[in-house]
Amino acid sequence: MAGMQAAYCNEQSITCKIQTILKNLLFTCLLHRLKEIICKATSNKVSLIVSNDSIMKPPYEITNTILMLVASISEKIGEVNANYLNKQSPTLRKQNKIKTIHSSLQIEGNTLSEDQITALFENKRVIGPQKDILEVFNAIKIYEDLESFDFDSEKSFLNAHKVLMNGLIIDSGKYRTKSVGIVQGTEVSHVAPPAVNVTYLMKELFSYLKKSDEITLIKSCVFHYEMEFIHPFLDGNGRMGRLWQTIILMEKYPVFEFLPFETLISKTQTEYYKVLSLSDKSGNSTLFIEYMLEVIDKSLQELLSINNRKLTEIDRIEYFLKITSNEFTRKDYMNIFKDISAPTASRDLKKAVGLGLVEKIGDNNKTFYKLK
Repeated sequence: MAGMQAAYCNEQSITCKIQTILKNLLFTCLLHRLKEIICKATSNKVSLIVSNDSIMKPPYEITNTILMLVASISEKIGEVNANYLNKQSPTLRKQNKIKTIHSSLQIEGNTLSEDQITALFENKRVIGPQKDILEVFNAIKIYEDLESFDFDSEKSFLNAHKVLMNGLIIDSGKYRTKSVGIVQGTEVSHVAPPAVNVTYLMKELFSYLKKSDEITLIKSCVFHYEMEFIHPFLDGNGRMGRLWQTIILMEKYPVFEFLPFETLISKTQTEYYKVLSLSDKSGNSTLFIEYMLEVIDKSLQELLSINNRKLTEIDRIEYFLKITSNEFTRKDYMNIFKDISAPTASRDLKKAVGLGLVEKIGDNNKTFYKLK
């Protein structure tokens, strides 16, 4: 869980704490092997609810709030697709990636500003803590190549962690081999399952991702919560949870590649921690699902508001040059931006020539343009 210091506890202390937590959690079949471990370590019995289904199904309830948010999000995604948001200008896509990286790392305590991260994107020199700079470089590598990751592949998941945490921890890309608890202030707020169980628990979680036919929006939230509960790595769990939810959503909704919902999580960080804690205590992820769906819904609304603005000439030029062939005419340009006049199109293309992006060849009706 991001923003909190991880603390190592001795095995005896952890066993006692896990027993206490599990009495309140009613976790799932995901933890049925924990029952064996705890029962061997103590004479007291622990009561767990274990599913008989062949597919692990983490517990949660479909509330009216969840149904309303899923409907609202689905409607907004429809509007996104209808309004060419999957064809945003490269500038806007870059800005959203920067916001995503800044917000996700800020939750983890990274001190670099959006301007500094933008400079790193552009290979400019930035003065700041070396660790913070390395975190950003690693995140840039991930978010520039999101489509290369398979949402239901555990191997892909571990590869992403290896890149994200490269140079930051010794065992990047590997599950932890030590027991870990999460400390908030002076209290242990969460005790993760013993390290010996992490590999099994994560395999079960990925089995759920592959085989479950649940709604993608809900499934992505469930994965995010359950991964945070398992806490499979010594560090980087928070940023991996948020990253992998994005990758799960991208599988069905490509717009999530450019939706910086981490920004809203960063702004509501206290609530983020609160719903994680309350979900731990209640033994199901219902509250966390509601929170994350609300974050996604609000983020989509903000994205729609941004894209309903009037595009600038630079927005149009940058987008067109990314999708066009080597040679094109003004008519080709206007076929993409159907709401602009011929004089506006001519001014845009003159601007592109002035910026050294394209070369103008010929005159009058025989004029065409060539990418430089």
